[in-house]
Amino acid sequence: MKIPTTLKHKPVIVSEEYDHIDGRHAGDSDAKGLSLGLAQWNERGKVEISAKVWRHTGEKWSRQSEELPLHRVLDLAILICRAQAHFREAYRYPKLYDTEQPQLDRIGLQGGALNVAVCADNPMIGEDIQLFRDVFARDDELLSERLHRLADLLLGLGYGHPERGGD
Repeated sequence: MKIPTTLKHKPVIVSEEYDHIDGRHAGDSDAKGLSLGLAQWNERGKVEISAKVWRHTGEKWSRQSEELPLHRVLDLAILICRAQAHFREAYRYPKLYDTEQPQLDRIGLQGGALNVAVCADNPMIGEDIQLFRDVFARDDELLSERLHRLADLLLGLGYGHPERGGD
């Protein structure tokens, strides 16, 4: 299915047939494509690039299609990596996190920090964090494949230091 080019988001780089590789939804996904393009919220003289997930109901393009600024896509990737690192060691805590210190990290960005924490305010956090851990473990192969590809691409672009294990 071709990504539309007549809507407000103007695709420039596309990945069509994404529904064939959409994780556990592969082969049965409404996410038909991904694109990088000119953001739909652009104003005259203030152009931004965004990433978009194109969803299709089977009859029409869905309003649930998501468009994100590129820095947010990268921030989400950082959040995923930090969460994965936490859950590799979470077994050490009876409740899968330190209930006295739910903050996992402060990752410096733009003169501030991306705070990463377990949502201790969630009244169902005990059950939810176990479910989250279980899904993370179940999807490890799907995530790991993508993270390895991302690491390879980042190294190829000059990010990271292979002599230090990619730090």
